[in-house]
Amino acid sequence: MQDQRPLATREEVADFLRLPARTLEQWAYRGTGPKYTLVGRHARYDWNDVHAYLQRCRGGGAAA
Repeated sequence: MQDQRPLATREEVADFLRLPARTLEQWAYRGTGPKYTLVGRHARYDWNDVHAYLQRCRGGGAAA
């Protein structure tokens, strides 16, 4: 299912992921983290890319 929300700011994504915005800045610098687009000088995130990133990060759920 496609998320139809408008593009998100770095702060909005950080809030959603419960991370400091600085972490997303560092991930962008390192080339990791969710995909983003630069609109001028401003990073914008498509929510579909944020959810895809979370799926890629998902670990196994095996009980110990």
